[in-house]
Amino acid sequence: MTDATDLRLAGQYEAYPYPKRDPREEAKRLIVGSPSHLREVDHWVFGAARPTSMALNALFAGGGTGDGTIMLAQQMARLGRAGRVTWLDRSAAALAIARGRAEARGLTNIAWEQQSLLELPGSGLGLFDYIDCCGVLHHLPDPAAGLRALLSVLAPNGGMGLMVYAPHGRTGVYMMQDALGRLAPSEQPPQQRLDVARRVMRHLPETQWLRINRNFDDHVNGGDAGLYDLLLNPRDRAFTVPELNALLTQAGLRVICWVEPIRYDPAPLLPDPKLRARLEAMDAIEHAALAEALAGNMAVHIVYCVRDDAVPPRPDPLAETAVPVCREISGETMAGWIRPDGTLLINFDGLRLPVALPPLASAILPLIDGERSVGQIGAILAGRGSKPEVFAKAWRQTFEALERINRLLLAAPG
Repeated sequence: MTDATDLRLAGQYEAYPYPKRDPREEAKRLIVGSPSHLREVDHWVFGAARPTSMALNALFAGGGTGDGTIMLAQQMARLGRAGRVTWLDRSAAALAIARGRAEARGLTNIAWEQQSLLELPGSGLGLFDYIDCCGVLHHLPDPAAGLRALLSVLAPNGGMGLMVYAPHGRTGVYMMQDALGRLAPSEQPPQQRLDVARRVMRHLPETQWLRINRNFDDHVNGGDAGLYDLLLNPRDRAFTVPELNALLTQAGLRVICWVEPIRYDPAPLLPDPKLRARLEAMDAIEHAALAEALAGNMAVHIVYCVRDDAVPPRPDPLAETAVPVCREISGETMAGWIRPDGTLLINFDGLRLPVALPPLASAILPLIDGERSVGQIGAILAGRGSKPEVFAKAWRQTFEALERINRLLLAAPG
């Protein structure tokens, strides 16, 4: 059922399609991220076991101006992967931009559906192996209903990539939404509300948390669409780790990866042994909730999940035939980042975490090209004098460390 708030939300995305994108910029760069990066989907959702010869039928529910849709479709096209990506959204303005971006890239593997994700049951679109739903559930009047709609078209062995807002990293946002709701009520015309917001932003007190928070920049670099979506959105809620987990559990879903895994581990944030000892009595969700509260900078939660009764294969990095693949940054580049103390210093929105690697990692990483198998890499290093047992231990440590930061994954079998 559509209410007044929903009508205002629909009107917002017609007036200010989000995020702000220009099809003419497609020649400059491909926007990549999580979820729905093809290498992540292969690894986290399908356990690096789903052959690349199998067609991938993917849905982007709430596709907006097309970031995720274009990313996955382009990655599939470059690799010659069979399948189709379906963009679905109710905004005609967003559709025009997303289609323009696809046309600029010459992509022909995208289907376009202008409708609400809540209309998916009975839509006749069939089942999807993978579903992306980013930045949508937290705008719905009933997020659980949204998940039920998505599940109605999820293939039995499929999975989802979801993104919702998180509260701590958005400190300042809801204060400003409250202030602007008083100065420019949602019943007023969008352009009038936007004018008020811009005037307020020019005079923010130094004490306003939005001036201090650097976890997002839509209000600075996102144009009218970014400012409106962040501070004037008529329906916007955030989920803590326990709240999101409860929502997914009630829907019959199970998280298989919180992205990035290391960010949801409180141990690196608690070097004091007495404090770490207190973690032993906590379960995985309690660990993740503690990490969220301690770090304080998570503005969103990104998860990959499957049906709670599904048992997807776990990627096996120790298999001789497994093919490791770097997500975006090459192994050679990462090897060059290893510091004298044997660690990589990774920055997660201002939170810097050292990732310990074994000494042999500097020799292993440059050999990872997405083609060589673990066995082949081990053979090359054996030829250079590394004992098999030394390589096996170092490889396990290297993979586990870099998988936790979502930088090193396993490729799908050819």
